[in-house]
Amino acid sequence: MSEKIAVFPTFPMDLEASESRIKIPAVGQRATRSDARLHGLGQTQYIDDISFPGMLYAKIKRAGIASARILSIDTSEAEAMPGVLAVLTGREIPVNSFGPSLQDQPILADEYVFHSGDGIAAVAALTEQIAESALEKIKVEYESLPAVFDPLQAMQDDAHLVHSPKSNIYASKIITKGDVAAAFASADHIFENQYSTQMVEHVPIEPHAAIAMWDANGRVSIYSSLGRITLGRADVARTLQLPLNRVRIIATMVGGNFGGKNEITQEPILALLSKKTGRPVKGVFSRKEEFIASTTRHPFIMDYKTGVSKSGKILARKVRLVLDGGAYCSWSETTLGKACILSSGPYQIDNVHVEAFAVYTNKTMAGAMRGFGAPQVCFAYESQMDEIATSLNIDPFQIRLINAFEEGSSSPTGQVLNSVVLKNSLMQAAQRFGWKGRT
Repeated sequence: MSEKIAVFPTFPMDLEASESRIKIPAVGQRATRSDARLHGLGQTQYIDDISFPGMLYAKIKRAGIASARILSIDTSEAEAMPGVLAVLTGREIPVNSFGPSLQDQPILADEYVFHSGDGIAAVAALTEQIAESALEKIKVEYESLPAVFDPLQAMQDDAHLVHSPKSNIYASKIITKGDVAAAFASADHIFENQYSTQMVEHVPIEPHAAIAMWDANGRVSIYSSLGRITLGRADVARTLQLPLNRVRIIATMVGGNFGGKNEITQEPILALLSKKTGRPVKGVFSRKEEFIASTTRHPFIMDYKTGVSKSGKILARKVRLVLDGGAYCSWSETTLGKACILSSGPYQIDNVHVEAFAVYTNKTMAGAMRGFGAPQVCFAYESQMDEIATSLNIDPFQIRLINAFEEGSSSPTGQVLNSVVLKNSLMQAAQRFGWKGRT
């Protein structure tokens, strides 16, 4: 097969003539990945494949309790173990808080526990097995506190307050377009339902992993599977109280991210253990830690009310979203905004009211995951579209064509949409699928 090469014209040029000369590789052509050979041969190096002379291994003790006050942490037995070179607690961390939106998450909990996956102390040892054994020697005394796990209960005035002295609601948004009340009054049919989605873990094949080491000039280098190394560098510098030019984050081959590696986890811990010992320190999450101590996809509770005409035209839609952010904010504010904007669906609706809330609970925190709130609301509004179609005896494909965005349609936030090919895409999909209507 001959190779197709893009030939770009020089100026001045005749546009029509130049277009005939440009040969751009088309869809369906083979695309070569630069890393394919190493992957295929099994020679790709991930963090767990990397080692340095004198390297130590770190493990983190998790709280195992959802809500508590830490009364004491006794690390003496762990420190005395042969093969243990350093132990770290939250009180030793220069700035023990971080977060991409709100700095509400401790690197290691030092006063309160907010969910069972909170780290309490960390150990650096000669082997992973010694580090694991040392965690069992760390004695923590807790005062158990009330906990809240249901986001709707967390919104109540008498709910246990996870962080704020006033409310568990830490972010909210409202979008209003048109006159929803009047449109509902004129609707022939009104449909109401509640939809919910569950917490979802990313489950990358490669868990969170990093290696930290210092040089003689007081600069720390961290090999990390982070997807956002610039943000991670800023967070590490802040938590360690270092200038940015003394922090280097080296991005390694990432064995799966999907949004779950968008923020630091153990990087400052490894850096401080490395500083204590003067040796490189590696930390790799266990599969259990991936589930209890990393971010997840937000669980949503979504109330939808839609008014439609006899012909299936949507006249009004009212939406209420409650995002369960878990114990910390992470990317909840970003997720809240995207979900709020997209919640009415890709449909022309002149009257829309959306309100959305991000809520603290004592659960594993939610954060970035593919789509940041879009998949959750898509499940809700498309489920309701099917329910409307069934009730009105309208083909589900047709009801979407009746309401779909067109060129120049206006979004709920007033944005005029350009290059809209939704109806064309639906038609092509139906044709290729062989859609014959609902039977």
